[in-house]
Amino acid sequence: MVLVAVFGVALLVAVLLSGLAARTVLSTSLLFLVGGALVSDGFLGLIHITPDSGIVSVTADLALFAVLFTDGMHVSLPKLRANWKNPARALGLGLPLAFLFMGLAAHYLAGLDWTTSFLVGAVLAPTDPVFASAIVGRSEVPAKLRQLLNVESGINDGLALPVVLMLIAASGPTAGTVDAAPTTIALELLLGLLFGIALPLIVNGLVRFRLLGAEPKLQPLLPLATGIILYAACHLTHANPYLAAFSAGAVLAHVSPEAKASFEPLGEAVAELAKFAALLVFGALLTPRLFGDLSFGGYAAVLLAIFLIRPASLLLSLLGTRISRRERLVAAWFGPKGFASVVYGLLVLQSGIPQAKEAFTLIAVCIAFSIIAHSSTDVPIARAFDVEDLAGIPAADDDADAAKMQAAQTSGEAGGT
Repeated sequence: MVLVAVFGVALLVAVLLSGLAARTVLSTSLLFLVGGALVSDGFLGLIHITPDSGIVSVTADLALFAVLFTDGMHVSLPKLRANWKNPARALGLGLPLAFLFMGLAAHYLAGLDWTTSFLVGAVLAPTDPVFASAIVGRSEVPAKLRQLLNVESGINDGLALPVVLMLIAASGPTAGTVDAAPTTIALELLLGLLFGIALPLIVNGLVRFRLLGAEPKLQPLLPLATGIILYAACHLTHANPYLAAFSAGAVLAHVSPEAKASFEPLGEAVAELAKFAALLVFGALLTPRLFGDLSFGGYAAVLLAIFLIRPASLLLSLLGTRISRRERLVAAWFGPKGFASVVYGLLVLQSGIPQAKEAFTLIAVCIAFSIIAHSSTDVPIARAFDVEDLAGIPAADDDADAAKMQAAQTSGEAGGT
């Protein structure tokens, strides 16, 4: 009950400061992270949470599922079909490059063995939709950039999980907590995708029966019920819940725009509550001892992961695209690590492999630094786009379009004379 009281106080403070946070670098996410750290054993000792506490994995899992489900609804399938190349580059080239570079940093700087180093790379390579949504949901940000970040962060968690599981199995004797057989992993991914597509279609079909239909005030609960059933079905069958959540949100928004519109306010609120709860719990793990256990080389690897590895990987993957330089730089910077990495990091810790504790320490510190860095810069980044648009400063692509329009008008005037 102490944890509930702490969460209530933190939520009240966050709501009261949310107006200020929306205009400054103050981050509500950071408030919960710091709040969790302050009430933990490392400081006030009001709550006692360890990495093997069930509440850690449950809250992180729920937060990730909820945000993926709501973020999937922001994906326009027709627009995605027309602009799939940039997300495909980020997933097909940027993700493997981040995995490779992070593995090298973990080995040479943090001193982990090769297999465990690339395991850390697989855990930290995907970007997190929970914190990417902070900028993806802002209308000031260009639609092309939002689409890129949304699709990338929504899908890369599911792509990284098979690699994580196989590297855990290859890292040495484990506690038998995971099944890393390739056929099992492939089946889980396929089931997640099938569930995510099929369930919204079934629910949408039921709604269209003449005798069935939701009362207006209960309509927002229809997608919520779909999400709850999907979450339970995935965990009962071991299907990949993250791929299922993102695909279900996208399919639901496509086949039932009215359901998306009615659910959006409730969905955003539920996702925010799940995120804040998970942040508070994760913050409780960030004790002085945890930070003290990481070596100097480990801190160097963390800084490289945030400030060099992610930016360089995505910039390389986007070479030759028509995205403006400004948008490429924003996409390259905004690669937060969050609850997907928390969930996968806990799998590493609970696996019992020889360097599990060292790997988890590096992962946890990197996530903490990333949350601080990325959740504190989304507002300035979004406002920079807004200011430049208001000032009439076009992006590189806009310059080209403006030049074409000018040429067309000049040509038309010449023809008229």
